[in-house]
Amino acid sequence: MTTERKKLVTAHSGAPGGQDESVGTILGRMRRSRKINGSTLGAMVGMSQPKISRIEREDGGPPAPADVVAIARALEADEATIDDLRRRAEQAHDRMTEWRPAAAGLANRQRGVAEWEFSAKEIRDFQPAVLPGLVQTGSYMRATLMSFQRVVQSDGDERELSRAITARTERQEVIADTGITFRIVITEAVLRTRICPPASMIEQLSHLRELAHRPNVRFAVVPEEVPTPIPPQLGFTIFDEDMVVIETYNTGLFSRGGNVVRQYGRVFEGFEQAATTDIEPILARYEAYYVEKLTRPA
Repeated sequence: MTTERKKLVTAHSGAPGGQDESVGTILGRMRRSRKINGSTLGAMVGMSQPKISRIEREDGGPPAPADVVAIARALEADEATIDDLRRRAEQAHDRMTEWRPAAAGLANRQRGVAEWEFSAKEIRDFQPAVLPGLVQTGSYMRATLMSFQRVVQSDGDERELSRAITARTERQEVIADTGITFRIVITEAVLRTRICPPASMIEQLSHLRELAHRPNVRFAVVPEEVPTPIPPQLGFTIFDEDMVVIETYNTGLFSRGGNVVRQYGRVFEGFEQAATTDIEPILARYEAYYVEKLTRPA
């Protein structure tokens, strides 16, 4: 087949063209060749129309390989085409800087993370210093976000803080979705770090006890006396096999690089194996600790 003939076939069928063509461009052409609009395609794959548009424009970077595969299958691409598109998406991420900043601003970061959470099937979260946002009570949440806000803006911004608290509270609704599995691992040190007053910490411990009984939540603690496979240097969240997110003091960083996600997946497995789901004795011990702090005269 001549080069010109190949171009005509590609344009008509929506099949991948040259290796320098973006995955988003290919997916958009495939959709149009099948006379399907973005809203219809979004409904077929469980994505919003704006997300379909962002993927095709590659607004914010190359699309996630898992999203590419889902869309290509919905568009009835053959397995060879699907594999080619997946490979292109993975290579595009590997060619980019591994870590990129998330949305600016506390509230915007919460909304961005919420979109990732509601789109995931499994969320793995490891934290060595502070509880994950999804399991924080109101008092704990406010104290945590306030401390981060002061790093970014020394005099604070009460309106931005309030928006961030509202956005994080709305994020927590995702735990009620039994179609999503949550695997949460913390170190025992998290429970000892007093983010807020003793009474609020007692409330937080009670909340953890309730969450641990949810059928879609696996909550585990790495006891202090148990050796860890590697030092618990930083916290991170993994969404499916698609992306890993790290929260820093002043921003969030994320990577969709296949190798990065797999590396952090192995780290998570190591901490999860060192952890115990028999958390009641640990929670009871810290509950007694904070009761003592509460009742002890100043």
